[in-house]
This record gives sequence, structure tokens and C-alpha cells, in this order.
Amino acid sequence: MCPSDDREALPEDIEPGDEVHPGKPVIVDRYTVGARINHWITATSLVLLALSGLALFTPYLFFLTGLFGGGQWTRAIHPWIGVVLFFSFSGLFFRFWRANLPAREDATWVAHSADLLAGREEKMPEVGKYNAGQKGVFWGMSILIIILIASGVVMWDQYFYPYTSIEQKRIAILVHSVAAVVIICVWIIHVYAAIWVKGTIGAMTRGQVTGGWAWRHHRKWLRELVHRPKRHTPAE
Repeated sequence: MCPSDDREALPEDIEPGDEVHPGKPVIVDRYTVGARINHWITATSLVLLALSGLALFTPYLFFLTGLFGGGQWTRAIHPWIGVVLFFSFSGLFFRFWRANLPAREDATWVAHSADLLAGREEKMPEVGKYNAGQKGVFWGMSILIIILIASGVVMWDQYFYPYTSIEQKRIAILVHSVAAVVIICVWIIHVYAAIWVKGTIGAMTRGQVTGGWAWRHHRKWLRELVHRPKRHTPAE
């Protein structure tokens, strides 16, 4: 069997770099160095965009422009940070989209989400690398970032002024503002969930989780890692 055949036989939510290391405790590789760097660039860009965007959105938050060197600098920098966010998130999208595809257990997870919030996690179904909530954040972010970059280009008069009408710019401003508010809310949910589930932030800083953490929160994924086909070396 060739290596490509091994890859095709793997479940969709096992990604390159996912590995189980036996020991006391068992350690599971969840995110590669490249994935973690990609994630933190995206997170930093999103925070900077939120701060600069809110500063431009209302006079009550104009004081936030001081973080970027004043109003003119904020206006100039904001769209470029958006470009960084778009390409950085694109990297995350192509890394993680397969693992975030819908699965049969997602509907059950949503149906039992009240049990999760009440601390009755034992009633939740076994899930793969990502649960339905994480998948919702992933696809929500994907759609909203496309909306933001598209509407942002229409508003970016420094380079694209001749290509759109005043009416189109007005619609773009409205769409951009609504999408920005929604993505900030999605980001808050994402951060809250990461803090609430202990070990999640550590996974994105160190790249590893314990076997106990994986068994409790992503049991199906751990089972798939343990039982996946062995890799074949050229000698075999």
C-alpha cells in the first residue's frame, strides 16, 4: 500500500500532524506549529480590525484611533489588516475544512447542547476533532470574512473608487457594518468557549493535549487516531 492510499483511508477529521504518544500521561498532538502560528496571526488581525473598525464606526469610540497613531493612520491601516486577515484565515480554511464537514453526530450534539451547558457532558455524543459548535464558528467565520473583504473592497476608495457607484458604496457600508458586528459576536463566543473548556487554549499554544482531555471532549477523534492504519515505510 502506498502512502497516498493510507491518507485516503483516514477519517476526514484526522489532519497531518495528529498523533498519539503513549505514556503517563498519554499525549496527543492536536495542532502543528504552522497551524498555531496561522491561528494567532488570524486572531491578532481580527482583534486589530475590531478595534480600528469600532474607532471608525462611532465618534464615541474614536479614542481607539490612538492605538494606531490617529484617525488618518487608522483609516489607512484598517483595510490592509483586513487583507492580512483574509489571507491568514484562508490558510486556516484549507487546513481545517475537511475536519469541519458535517457529521451524523452533529445533530445529536446540538440536541443535547443544554446538557453541555448544565455540566452533564456524559450525555453528549462522541465527536470527532471538532464538535458542532466549533464547526458552526468555523463556517460562520468563513462566510463573514468573505462578506467583509468583498464589501471592504467596494468601500476602499483609495484603490477602487472608479469601479463602484455611490449607491453600491452605501450598501457595502451597511453590509460591512452588520457583518462586523456579527463576527465580533462569533469571536466572543469562540473565546468564551475556549476559556470555558479547560485545555483548549493550551492546545493552541503548545499544540498538544492529554489523552484524558481528548477522551473527554473528542472521543471519536481519539479512537480514530488510535485505530488508524499504520504507516508503511519503504522497507515494508
